[in-house]
Amino acid sequence: MFSPLIKELMESLRCLPGVGPKSAQKMALYLLERDSQGADRLANALRDALDKVGRCATCRTLTEDTECSICLDQARDGTRLCIVETPADVIAMENAGSFDGRYFVLLGHLSPIDGIGPEELGLDRLENLVRNTDVEEVIIATNSTIEGEATSHYISELLKPLNIELSRLAQGVPMGGELEYVDGNTLALALKGRKKL
Repeated sequence: MFSPLIKELMESLRCLPGVGPKSAQKMALYLLERDSQGADRLANALRDALDKVGRCATCRTLTEDTECSICLDQARDGTRLCIVETPADVIAMENAGSFDGRYFVLLGHLSPIDGIGPEELGLDRLENLVRNTDVEEVIIATNSTIEGEATSHYISELLKPLNIELSRLAQGVPMGGELEYVDGNTLALALKGRKKL
Protein backbone atom coordinates (compact mmCIF):
# COMPACT_ATOMS: atom_id res chain seq x y z
CA MET A 1 0.00 0.00 0.00
CA PHE A 2 2.80 2.48 0.89
CA SER A 3 5.88 3.15 -1.18
CA PRO A 4 9.24 1.77 0.04
CA LEU A 5 10.40 5.19 1.34
CA ILE A 6 7.22 5.75 3.34
CA LYS A 7 7.43 2.20 4.76
CA GLU A 8 11.06 2.85 5.74
CA LEU A 9 10.08 6.10 7.47
CA MET A 10 7.34 4.30 9.40
CA GLU A 11 9.70 1.50 10.45
CA SER A 12 12.32 4.07 11.49
CA LEU A 13 9.84 5.88 13.73
CA ARG A 14 9.05 2.60 15.49
CA CYS A 15 12.48 2.66 17.13
CA LEU A 16 11.10 5.30 19.52
CA PRO A 17 9.78 3.99 22.86
CA GLY A 18 6.02 3.49 22.92
CA VAL A 19 5.60 3.95 19.15
CA GLY A 20 3.75 1.07 17.54
CA PRO A 21 2.76 0.57 13.90
CA LYS A 22 -0.32 2.83 14.02
CA SER A 23 1.45 5.68 15.80
CA ALA A 24 4.40 5.44 13.40
CA GLN A 25 2.03 5.56 10.43
CA LYS A 26 0.23 8.58 11.87
CA MET A 27 3.49 10.45 12.52
CA ALA A 28 4.96 9.66 9.11
CA LEU A 29 1.85 10.74 7.23
CA TYR A 30 1.53 13.91 9.30
CA LEU A 31 5.13 14.92 8.64
CA LEU A 32 4.86 14.19 4.92
CA GLU A 33 1.40 15.69 4.36
CA ARG A 34 1.14 18.59 6.78
CA ASP A 35 4.51 19.64 8.15
CA SER A 36 7.36 19.15 5.70
CA GLN A 37 9.25 22.06 7.33
CA GLY A 38 8.93 20.36 10.72
CA ALA A 39 10.11 17.08 9.19
CA ASP A 40 13.11 18.84 7.66
CA ARG A 41 13.93 20.53 10.98
CA LEU A 42 13.60 17.19 12.79
CA ALA A 43 15.88 15.46 10.29
CA ASN A 44 18.53 18.20 10.59
CA ALA A 45 18.35 18.28 14.41
CA LEU A 46 18.66 14.50 14.56
CA ARG A 47 21.64 14.47 12.18
CA ASP A 48 23.38 17.29 14.11
CA ALA A 49 22.80 15.52 17.43
CA LEU A 50 24.10 12.21 16.09
CA ASP A 51 27.19 13.90 14.67
CA LYS A 52 28.02 16.18 17.60
CA VAL A 53 26.68 14.68 20.85
CA GLY A 54 28.94 12.34 22.78
CA ARG A 55 29.78 11.48 26.39
CA CYS A 56 31.17 13.80 29.04
CA ALA A 57 34.77 12.82 29.76
CA THR A 58 34.13 12.97 33.51
CA CYS A 59 30.57 11.85 34.29
CA ARG A 60 29.59 10.15 30.98
CA THR A 61 26.31 11.99 30.46
CA LEU A 62 25.35 13.28 27.01
CA THR A 63 26.96 16.52 25.82
CA GLU A 64 28.38 18.09 22.69
CA ASP A 65 31.39 19.38 24.63
CA THR A 66 34.32 17.50 26.18
CA GLU A 67 32.76 18.03 29.61
CA CYS A 68 29.11 18.73 30.44
CA SER A 69 27.88 21.93 32.07
CA ILE A 70 27.38 20.18 35.42
CA CYS A 71 30.98 18.95 35.58
CA LEU A 72 32.24 22.41 34.58
CA ASP A 73 30.10 24.23 37.17
CA GLN A 74 32.48 25.34 39.95
CA ALA A 75 29.54 26.12 42.24
CA ARG A 76 28.60 22.43 42.49
CA ASP A 77 29.63 20.42 45.53
CA GLY A 78 32.53 18.23 44.38
CA THR A 79 32.51 16.26 47.63
CA ARG A 80 29.18 14.59 46.78
CA LEU A 81 28.80 12.18 43.86
CA CYS A 82 25.48 10.67 42.76
CA ILE A 83 25.62 7.48 40.70
CA VAL A 84 22.75 7.02 38.24
CA GLU A 85 22.01 4.56 35.45
CA THR A 86 21.19 6.91 32.54
CA PRO A 87 21.43 10.53 31.39
CA ALA A 88 17.63 10.69 31.85
CA ASP A 89 18.21 10.00 35.56
CA VAL A 90 20.53 13.05 35.73
CA ILE A 91 17.73 15.16 34.26
CA ALA A 92 15.23 13.77 36.79
CA MET A 93 17.58 14.54 39.69
CA GLU A 94 18.25 18.04 38.38
CA ASN A 95 14.53 18.70 37.93
CA ALA A 96 13.97 17.70 41.56
CA GLY A 97 16.30 20.57 42.43
CA SER A 98 17.61 19.18 45.71
CA PHE A 99 21.04 17.84 44.72
CA ASP A 100 23.96 20.19 44.12
CA GLY A 101 26.78 17.68 43.73
CA ARG A 102 28.18 15.90 40.70
CA TYR A 103 27.13 12.73 38.87
CA PHE A 104 28.53 9.54 37.39
CA VAL A 105 26.38 7.85 34.74
CA LEU A 106 26.71 4.05 34.52
CA LEU A 107 24.93 3.78 31.15
CA GLY A 108 23.00 0.76 32.41
CA HIS A 109 23.12 -1.79 35.20
CA LEU A 110 24.85 -5.09 35.82
CA SER A 111 23.28 -7.80 33.67
CA PRO A 112 25.51 -10.82 33.03
CA ILE A 113 22.84 -12.35 30.76
CA ASP A 114 23.12 -9.32 28.45
CA GLY A 115 26.92 -9.25 28.72
CA ILE A 116 26.95 -6.10 30.87
CA GLY A 117 29.58 -6.36 33.57
CA PRO A 118 31.62 -3.90 35.64
CA GLU A 119 33.80 -2.94 32.64
CA GLU A 120 30.81 -1.93 30.50
CA LEU A 121 29.52 0.28 33.34
CA GLY A 122 32.88 2.00 33.71
CA LEU A 123 33.27 0.97 37.34
CA ASP A 124 37.06 1.18 37.05
CA ARG A 125 36.63 4.83 35.99
CA LEU A 126 34.22 5.38 38.87
CA GLU A 127 36.70 3.94 41.39
CA ASN A 128 39.51 6.14 39.99
CA LEU A 129 37.25 9.21 40.08
CA VAL A 130 36.39 8.65 43.74
CA ARG A 131 39.96 7.75 44.67
CA ASN A 132 41.59 10.74 42.92
CA THR A 133 39.17 13.57 43.72
CA ASP A 134 37.70 15.22 46.82
CA VAL A 135 34.63 12.95 46.93
CA GLU A 136 33.51 12.32 50.52
CA GLU A 137 30.03 10.91 49.91
CA VAL A 138 28.69 8.64 47.17
CA ILE A 139 24.92 8.41 46.76
CA ILE A 140 23.88 5.35 44.79
CA ALA A 141 20.70 6.15 42.85
CA THR A 142 20.26 3.05 40.70
CA ASN A 143 16.73 1.90 39.89
CA SER A 144 14.73 -0.12 42.37
CA THR A 145 14.89 -3.31 40.30
CA ILE A 146 16.72 -6.58 40.90
CA GLU A 147 19.48 -5.44 38.52
CA GLY A 148 19.59 -1.99 40.12
CA GLU A 149 19.90 -3.51 43.58
CA ALA A 150 22.65 -5.88 42.42
CA THR A 151 24.49 -2.95 40.83
CA SER A 152 24.12 -0.90 44.01
CA HIS A 153 25.51 -3.75 46.12
CA TYR A 154 28.47 -4.27 43.77
CA ILE A 155 29.32 -0.56 43.80
CA SER A 156 29.07 -0.31 47.58
CA GLU A 157 31.43 -3.28 48.00
CA LEU A 158 33.83 -1.77 45.44
CA LEU A 159 33.95 1.63 47.17
CA LYS A 160 33.87 0.54 50.85
CA PRO A 161 37.69 0.30 51.13
CA LEU A 162 38.00 3.96 50.07
CA ASN A 163 36.72 5.20 53.44
CA ILE A 164 33.93 7.42 52.12
CA GLU A 165 30.33 7.80 53.17
CA LEU A 166 28.07 5.55 51.07
CA SER A 167 24.30 5.92 50.88
CA ARG A 168 21.42 4.65 48.78
CA LEU A 169 18.36 6.64 47.74
CA ALA A 170 15.46 6.04 50.11
CA GLN A 171 12.68 3.88 48.75
CA GLY A 172 9.13 3.53 49.88
CA VAL A 173 5.69 5.09 49.88
CA PRO A 174 5.41 7.97 47.38
CA MET A 175 4.26 11.40 48.54
CA GLY A 176 0.48 11.48 48.38
CA GLY A 177 0.30 7.69 48.15
CA GLU A 178 -2.34 5.79 50.09
CA LEU A 179 -1.14 2.67 51.89
CA GLU A 180 -3.99 0.48 50.63
CA TYR A 181 -2.81 1.02 47.03
CA VAL A 182 0.93 0.55 47.60
CA ASP A 183 2.39 -2.85 46.67
CA GLY A 184 3.84 -5.12 49.36
CA ASN A 185 7.48 -4.78 48.30
CA THR A 186 7.30 -0.99 48.43
CA LEU A 187 5.69 -1.11 51.87
CA ALA A 188 8.37 -3.52 53.11
CA LEU A 189 11.13 -1.19 51.85
CA ALA A 190 9.41 1.81 53.44
CA LEU A 191 9.16 0.01 56.76
CA LYS A 192 12.78 -1.16 56.61
CA GLY A 193 14.03 2.35 55.76
CA ARG A 194 11.91 4.19 58.33
CA LYS A 195 13.38 7.22 60.17
CA LYS A 196 13.09 8.11 63.84
CA LEU A 197 11.11 11.26 64.61
